[in-house]
Amino acid sequence: MDKNLIIDVGVHTGEDTEFYLKKGFRVVGIEAHPELYEATKKRLNLYIENNQLTLLNIAVSPKDEPVTFYANLERSFWGTTSPDWAIRNERSFDAPSIEITVEGRRFESILEEFGIPYYLKVDIEGADLLCIQALRQFDTKPQFLSIESTKTSWNELLEEFALLKELGYHKFKAISQGHVPKQVCPSPAREGQYIPYQFEYGASGLFGEETPGNWLSKSEIIKVYKGIFWTYKIIGVNGIIYRFPIGKMFLDKLNIQEPWYDTHVSL
Repeated sequence: MDKNLIIDVGVHTGEDTEFYLKKGFRVVGIEAHPELYEATKKRLNLYIENNQLTLLNIAVSPKDEPVTFYANLERSFWGTTSPDWAIRNERSFDAPSIEITVEGRRFESILEEFGIPYYLKVDIEGADLLCIQALRQFDTKPQFLSIESTKTSWNELLEEFALLKELGYHKFKAISQGHVPKQVCPSPAREGQYIPYQFEYGASGLFGEETPGNWLSKSEIIKVYKGIFWTYKIIGVNGIIYRFPIGKMFLDKLNIQEPWYDTHVSL
């Protein structure tokens, strides 16, 4: 494991990547959307020239071959290689996508080329587990990793935690992503260098030992997610209130958005 390396899968506009770079880490960033890739490459070019940042314009895929990427026209962070997710976004949120063919690459080959990172951040809308499953092929694992856990299937959530446990992870946190802009970098720093940083809405936020809250066991985190799933059932896009037009209007008027959580884990 390279203690100075972070792999950021799902760079988007580089909000997380830039944070890791400013804290002094070397970063390998992966972004499938060609336009977002080019914009981020231009914005963070100084780090690329200094060999602190490597950007890859690829999509994580089960095979090393071209893959269809669904670029969302309304919300760029909803880009996905999952046709089911693209259909959901259009039907539930009136957010259509266009199809783009991009280079697909197995995550195993990326780890073989760049090494096992200290922290692995994954946020690729429906394909997170491809990255986590790839870790089965390696004796060494990242000290920390995070994924956006499923919101639609309790059984799939349990499968996620079973996989993480199988890989040797035994400490867990559920981080509310809606609260990330309120996070404050601790001083002194517990990961990398201290920097004052204001997180944007949609960023993954703090990582590792700087994440808020206490580390929980597998059984404890599952109890936490039981409560979270009840919230999904009530105010989620497939929840009770959202199914009725008046309920949707009520949530929109109060600006109540469906919550979403990242699962952070540690060895």
